[in-house]
Amino acid sequence: MTGYGKSTAEIPNKKITVEIRSLNSKQFDLSARIPMAYKDREIALRNDLSRRLERGKIDLTITVELLTKDVSSKIDHHVVAQYYEEIKDIADELQIEEPKEWFAVLFRLPDVMKQDVEEISEEEWQAIEKAVEDAVNEVIAFRQQEGEMLGNVLREKIENIRSLLGMIDPYEAERIEKVKLRLYEGLKSLEGIEYDKNRFEQELIYYIEKLDISEEKERLANHLDYFIETLDKEQSQGRKLGFIAQEIGREINTMGSKSNHSEMQRLVVQMKDELEQIKEQVLNVL
Repeated sequence: MTGYGKSTAEIPNKKITVEIRSLNSKQFDLSARIPMAYKDREIALRNDLSRRLERGKIDLTITVELLTKDVSSKIDHHVVAQYYEEIKDIADELQIEEPKEWFAVLFRLPDVMKQDVEEISEEEWQAIEKAVEDAVNEVIAFRQQEGEMLGNVLREKIENIRSLLGMIDPYEAERIEKVKLRLYEGLKSLEGIEYDKNRFEQELIYYIEKLDISEEKERLANHLDYFIETLDKEQSQGRKLGFIAQEIGREINTMGSKSNHSEMQRLVVQMKDELEQIKEQVLNVL
């Protein structure tokens, strides 16, 4: 969901610059810094960005540069003083050096210069909408490029888990034999104790069935296939991928609790490590 876009538009007497930054977020969260003259159009901008960008922490900045000198403007003393005090407080709190060029810092901050608010013409608003659209297109292109790389990473991690799952098979048969041998030897060590061999065989089968991970392996393989299938779809699937990753984790955890074998547990730990990396990356998917 990360991305960046910038666009400019020029109309008579003005140069308008639009910047959009996008970071990961579960919801659509817009922070807009725009001139007061455009505040009445902010809801329209918000709705358009929400429709096109869907999710993410979005920073929208619109700045206007006046191209003519014949402009009625003056410094807002109150705003400058307020910025000055806040910056000093922050410097004291964080124990960092105050700016050496105060005016250079203060005059770059929003709303320092007061200007006569004028009515926004339809031509100017159309220029703003076009600049926002171009910046959004850049953000989307950035996201798509990042998404292609991210998709390759996720596919690699899923295949790593699949490979580790296949490596469990030899240890699974060995584990069952070790469990049987340990139980038989335990009984032999109990001298003078008679036991019903048929009943023992029944209990042994029941115990081994509880250790069986065939169903978990099958479900895990299905979840891995479903993850790739979902990843290949064109529409946004980030939340769905997150749910599938949770199901993958559930099967891996169950196999770990049933493994009762050091090599199998080592493979389970490796699968968990791959899965954690998948969960981190899925947060970047819309």
